[in-house]
Amino acid sequence: MAGYQDLLRTPGVARMIAAQLTARFPNGMSSLAILLHVEQQTGSYGAAGLVLAATSVGQAVAGPVTSRWMGAWGMRRVLTLTLSVCVVAVLCLALLPLSLPGYMALGLIAGLSTPPVQSAVRTIYPKLVNAKQLTPLFSLDASLQEIIWILAPVVITLVSTQVGTTQGLLLVAVFLVGGGSWFILSPEVGRVRIPRSRSALGKVVLKPPVLMATMIGFLLIGACSAVEVGVVATFEHGSLEAGLVLAVFAVGSLAGGLSFGHIPIGPWAMARRLTIVTVGLALTMVSLNVFWLGGTLILAGIGIAPALAVLFAITTASVKFSETAEAFGWAGTGQLIGAAAGSAVAGFLVDATDARGAYFAAVLFAALGLVVSIVFVRALPDLRHRDASPYPDTEPLAVTPS
Repeated sequence: MAGYQDLLRTPGVARMIAAQLTARFPNGMSSLAILLHVEQQTGSYGAAGLVLAATSVGQAVAGPVTSRWMGAWGMRRVLTLTLSVCVVAVLCLALLPLSLPGYMALGLIAGLSTPPVQSAVRTIYPKLVNAKQLTPLFSLDASLQEIIWILAPVVITLVSTQVGTTQGLLLVAVFLVGGGSWFILSPEVGRVRIPRSRSALGKVVLKPPVLMATMIGFLLIGACSAVEVGVVATFEHGSLEAGLVLAVFAVGSLAGGLSFGHIPIGPWAMARRLTIVTVGLALTMVSLNVFWLGGTLILAGIGIAPALAVLFAITTASVKFSETAEAFGWAGTGQLIGAAAGSAVAGFLVDATDARGAYFAAVLFAALGLVVSIVFVRALPDLRHRDASPYPDTEPLAVTPS
């Protein structure tokens, strides 16, 4: 923990972490808020699912594109534009009487205009710390983002069920404006300029480490989404238990990230972390007892944030600085598609069998990720004797005052 304290004392680091977590807090609220609101307005969970699907498609398509725009137009311009459009779309979802096609259209717009905060902040990180601190910083970031998935669903559920679904969406808009403005106005966002990428859109994802990060992220997040379906199906008549078990899963990830963030990243680092995840998830199928599930998911969670930290590090270390934002955009798209695939596969298996089907899906996704990390281990960079900083661009980087 002393290392993390030194890291947080580095100028700008604590502010950047706090601002980006606040700006990304709506990511943990919006899906549930939209689901509850559209279901209430239409009386159909199927309709709500279609709106969520449209939103997810928009996010998946926009991720690499808006991230790349930041190199062409500047981070603040792109973040301000996307934030403004996203807030208007959310407000319209909350306040306008709409038919299903209208809800889907606005959901798509909200997804397309989701501010690329994650790509922006992970592009800024290498400019805030020295080379030795970058890997621990990625681990700290991956760990602390679990706070979003612990608190945000609880907050939005309480507001939407106890006050109203319209107020729930309005709260999402408030967090978008407040958190997004804090992040955009942070001095670091103004100081760091991403050079315009010279390569074609999508070329960066063909680099083996970036492709690996995208594929493994798809499988890892797919496993996590399947777990969420399994927990909800297990405690269908006990939402308190479901919430507590999912919170324990996130706490395990938080603890794992903080505990292992200082360990150097070699080619086999991903396989070791995914082994922990796979073993923990496999043990969930032994019993659906709340205490057993809590214990096994703590074990599985211990590998989640460390695995994500490896994904961030190998992505950054394998591209030019001008390509980092787009590379993280593709990684984010892979994770979004993984979340949708994991939920869908788990849902079908639950319908065909019981809640164990969802845990089986989670094991399958995690095991596939482990196999990929082993079979293609040579595609993963060895960062034990080098830092995770991106390669410099040949053109000089312009630094503008905030």
